[in-house]
Amino acid sequence: MDKKIFVICSVAITAITNFCNAQVTLNADGPGNTYELINSVLAPSGNVIESPDLMPDGSHQAFGRHIAEVFDTDLNKYVFEFYAHLDSGTTGILDNDISTLSTDRQRVEIKTYASSPNNLKGTLGETVTYKWRFKVPVGFQPSANFTHIHQIKAVDGDDSNPIFTLTARKGSPNKMQLIYVVDANGSNDYKSQINLSLFEGIWVDVVETVKVGTGTSGTYAITIKKVSDGTVLMSYTNNSIQTIRTAATDPVFPQVPNSFIRPKWGIYRSLLDVASLRDDSIRFSDFSIAEGTLSSKDFSLNPKDEIIFPNPVHDTLLLSENIVNLYIGYTIYDSNGKLVLSQKLNTNTIDMSFLTTGMYFVKFLNEEKVSDSFKIIKN
Repeated sequence: MDKKIFVICSVAITAITNFCNAQVTLNADGPGNTYELINSVLAPSGNVIESPDLMPDGSHQAFGRHIAEVFDTDLNKYVFEFYAHLDSGTTGILDNDISTLSTDRQRVEIKTYASSPNNLKGTLGETVTYKWRFKVPVGFQPSANFTHIHQIKAVDGDDSNPIFTLTARKGSPNKMQLIYVVDANGSNDYKSQINLSLFEGIWVDVVETVKVGTGTSGTYAITIKKVSDGTVLMSYTNNSIQTIRTAATDPVFPQVPNSFIRPKWGIYRSLLDVASLRDDSIRFSDFSIAEGTLSSKDFSLNPKDEIIFPNPVHDTLLLSENIVNLYIGYTIYDSNGKLVLSQKLNTNTIDMSFLTTGMYFVKFLNEEKVSDSFKIIKN
């Protein structure tokens, strides 16, 4: 990047700071470069993937990436599919846990974390809204111990147990449970649990809003509905609940408060009852993280189906009228998640002539949100 472009980037980043801290969305855009796409949204300078194929020996690297982008006929678009395997074929080695390399559990998850942008972390006093869709397959087989699909985790201090967890659990019948753990001294508090079969084979919308607060100053609400007809499957609200841990009086973590809270999504399951499990998967789509309370535009203001052409591009990228009308700025990242350019959107074109050949991700911004990433090939 030459000096002129660097100056433009610096000025543009300053100019769009005010609206970068709104809604951030993540959607699949077709097979290939899936990890790069996820990282470009959730941590452009880091790695948010926790997957067995990223671990050393004995981690099922032969299968390849454990998150793929597949076409879903129900939603009529590409979605993310997460895979959890009992073994790696002929070697018989269990997928290792990404954190400990232990074989009593396994995970394939995405998250935000310390290297994510500040607007993707929930800090004291903020309100954060998480939205996503997921579908568990018919016959999904959870562990009797835990099969976490979503977690709200604390960072630093008392951060061992998730604060909120959406988990599937084997039983009679199998259940989907919402679990709350106040701190290291607390036990599982089952806020809601329903029959897991109600979720099998269908897409559901999840809206989860957390006001980050200690003691009774926090609030929490979650609603899960069928995409097909809006039927509510699970709902829980608490307007006086601790959603971040101070740990001020905790003997294990004395005077060490959490720095922030963060979300995780995927499959994190116990292998202690491995005989009851199978190779399984879950599909996810329409991830959204927003500071503040969102409007009623749940999954709208998304120009994913609008035309950006030509692609591959040589010099000039042409934008649809809808994109020009909806957005006032854009950012470009390379395939490694490095910011290449951040600029105001003043015309219906983007000059890409200065870029080297390769793959890039373009995101558009306005005062309310950040768009999905558009994968662009520069030739």
